[in-house]
Amino acid sequence: MTEKRVYIFGNGKAEGRADMRNLLGGKGANLAEMNLIGVPVPPGFTITTDVCNEYYAIGKERVVELLKDDVTKAVQHIENLMNSKFGDVENPLLVSVRSGARASMPGMMDTILNLGLNDEVVEGLARKTGNTRFAWDSYRRFVQMYGDVVLGMKPTNKDDIDPFEAIIEEVKEAKGVKLDNELDVEDLKELVKRFKAAVKAQTGQDFPTDSHEQLWGAICAVFDSWMNERAILYRKMEGIPAEWGTAVNVQAMVFGNMGDTSATGVCFSRDAATGEDLFNGEYLINAQGEDVVAGIRTPQQITLEGSRRWAALAGIDEETRAAKYPSMEEAMPEIYKELDAIQTKLENHYRDMQDMEFTVQEGKLWFLQTRNGKRTGAAMVKIAMDLLRQGMIDEKTAIMRVEPNKLDELLHPIFAKEALAKAKVIAKGLPASPGAACGRIVFFADDAAKWAKDGHKVIMVRIETSPEDLAGMQVAEGILTARGGMTSHAAVVARGMGKCCVSGAGMLNINYKERTIEVDGLTLKEGDFISLNGTTGQVYEGQVTTKAAEVSGDFADLMDLCNKYSRLQVRTNADTPHDAQVARNFGAVGIGLCRTEHMFFEGEKIKAMREMILAETSQERQKALQKILPYQKEDFKGIFRAMDGYPVTVRLLDPPLHEFVPHDDKGQQEMADAMHVSLDYIRKRVESLKEQNPMLGHRGCRLGNTYPEITQMQTRAILSAALELKAEGINCRPEIMVPLTGIRYEFEAQEKIIREEADKLFSEMNTSIEYKVGTMIEIPRAALTADRIALHAEFFSFGTNDLTQMTFGYSRDDIASFLPIYLEKKILKFDPFQVLDQNGVGQLIKMATEKGRSVRPDLKCGICGEHGGEPSSVKFCHRVGLNYVSCSPFRVPIARLAAAQAAVEDTL
Repeated sequence: MTEKRVYIFGNGKAEGRADMRNLLGGKGANLAEMNLIGVPVPPGFTITTDVCNEYYAIGKERVVELLKDDVTKAVQHIENLMNSKFGDVENPLLVSVRSGARASMPGMMDTILNLGLNDEVVEGLARKTGNTRFAWDSYRRFVQMYGDVVLGMKPTNKDDIDPFEAIIEEVKEAKGVKLDNELDVEDLKELVKRFKAAVKAQTGQDFPTDSHEQLWGAICAVFDSWMNERAILYRKMEGIPAEWGTAVNVQAMVFGNMGDTSATGVCFSRDAATGEDLFNGEYLINAQGEDVVAGIRTPQQITLEGSRRWAALAGIDEETRAAKYPSMEEAMPEIYKELDAIQTKLENHYRDMQDMEFTVQEGKLWFLQTRNGKRTGAAMVKIAMDLLRQGMIDEKTAIMRVEPNKLDELLHPIFAKEALAKAKVIAKGLPASPGAACGRIVFFADDAAKWAKDGHKVIMVRIETSPEDLAGMQVAEGILTARGGMTSHAAVVARGMGKCCVSGAGMLNINYKERTIEVDGLTLKEGDFISLNGTTGQVYEGQVTTKAAEVSGDFADLMDLCNKYSRLQVRTNADTPHDAQVARNFGAVGIGLCRTEHMFFEGEKIKAMREMILAETSQERQKALQKILPYQKEDFKGIFRAMDGYPVTVRLLDPPLHEFVPHDDKGQQEMADAMHVSLDYIRKRVESLKEQNPMLGHRGCRLGNTYPEITQMQTRAILSAALELKAEGINCRPEIMVPLTGIRYEFEAQEKIIREEADKLFSEMNTSIEYKVGTMIEIPRAALTADRIALHAEFFSFGTNDLTQMTFGYSRDDIASFLPIYLEKKILKFDPFQVLDQNGVGQLIKMATEKGRSVRPDLKCGICGEHGGEPSSVKFCHRVGLNYVSCSPFRVPIARLAAAQAAVEDTL
């Protein structure tokens, strides 16, 4: 813990800087940096993230005591620069209190604006500014925010809106107005009075009037919000450690709600949804920042081009747009020029797309925040490649700028053009986050979670979203809101999550109580299907057909760049020609795992397979295997053809035989009829195959060694398929993999069967083909004795699913009973079946690779478990010198990027 707990900034000077984000949080570090490069920033101070950890370690009272002197001095620093006094009636200083973790968590933690007001100070503020309406508008906002955040005001049930919002709606209805800014001074005074009464009624305490008491309440509330439900959920989704903590930023207030020469807004130096190099954003005249991000009022566009785009989407003609919804570029041209110049300066300084918040107070521009903006996967790729082409970053930086898992968004299906031509458009909104989404309408977060758990795809529909909706947004296919702009909470969080989102579809009449949407005479109920096009902002009735995505444009360029730097190759796990072709299109350079058992579960194949399993003698088995052989051969031919020129690793039969036999009366009767035996015979044979622990029983190479005819048939099917394709000019590179080897002699016995059958086949066909024989290392003993196994095996493929299971002693099928508790209690950091355990399982991989290569230096090693597409696991495989990873087809680009990043990290 550093002794310094509070860092001040202001007037072009700062005690912090951009590279101190771990200590000052992203917001605090960037506020300091903006001061240092000459951007106008209201003065303030930052309480460090270390203090947040102290807060939870030693308690609130002790932390307040430790901070008191430093905070008092820091407040005096703001007072001196702003020439006003905190808590003073005649010349009051008001402050904002905001969170600021090192990783951006938009909307997850709490903010309080206009802090320092009470019944006397508000009158002084009115006299000082000569603007009574502004003073009381600020006061009602403060009471509302402080009541929500610090005093814990909550709706009484989920169908209720916020209690303060309910009061506002009542006052507006009585006054006959629609917007908050249409309320006059007396209305605002009435709101404050009723807000305070609501606080007293619900909390049993009076609203605090002492400014210092208010400040400490707000500071502690921000620290408390680090552990609120939505922040915890967001950290879990984004992999942000709880021990990082949040900083607290206290700044002098600047006011966007002082009249028509004041405004507030959010802007981006590039399009956060598409990545286009277009300055864009939204603003509101006579408003405060929360009005924009909360989505309560649909804001106007900053640029003229953006305004015209918005109007076109909303169906508004140019004359109406210019008169009623002018851009900032038109309404405040001088401020716009300054804003445009500073956003360019900030992007050039940080060399990345910036997300900025600003306020205009009576014609003066102030910046409240800048950060590297949240963006969609498509935008992430485009921005990285554009910045590279523009000379702002180099190739290695471009590779490191893209998060591997975000590529998954580019691989999601998109709407088929022919389906869109027939689809019925029922509404238009803003294209807040691109993609295609179809699902059933739900209105509340807990319902979304329940429906999704029951297997339904859902679209979360809200008037506007709040951070409390995060759990529903997480499970939804897409998000649709009636209010809010491109910078609203829904839009920002959706982009960060890679969710399709359409916001600000104002023509929708959403009724929470009835659970309906009404638009142009059409009524849709909860559970009805709708489809969202997050790229165009269109909303369709019913389900619209989708098609697979393609690797092209900037995505393809990024993949080419990855090839330039990667050492680790990426193969795929594929059992069908279709999957093999998909993976090849995504850049896979071979198949690392072809599971032959997956080829048996259809039509006549399964009957022949069951016949073989239920046979009692070797002759009967061989007879059934002769029926299977042509099916297997055709399957292999399709896969070899799809992977022309690339290696294909085929795993011999692995699962316990009982998985293939029928366990129901109907299926057993069918087998009895097909085999011309009695039902009783089939029942007894099925019963005889049962095992107490089948995953540790008669499976893997144990099958091939007890029933060598199975290995003979599969070898013949693999190699005869390759030979027939060779005659067609197809370059086949078969690799035959023996599963579940634990003892060197198990492998030797299987290798002998394979090579004898191969020699016999080559003699019969009077031709041959090169092939390899290797094994899966998925038993800890195999890793320990890898140097002995490598005397015969030509390659190792680490089956990390089983290796994890056997190393931990965890059953993959039963882990759900304790894993969530282990993760919650931090006994485990990650699910070891999703993220490779580098300290245990990883060390077995490292040791087995080194031992194997000590006797066979050219031993090829790779992994083919689920970890082959998980970025941190891929990087580990690079570090220990594996030749390849193999993963499912749609994870191939993710693995390719992770492999390139691993190589780049070696040079940094």
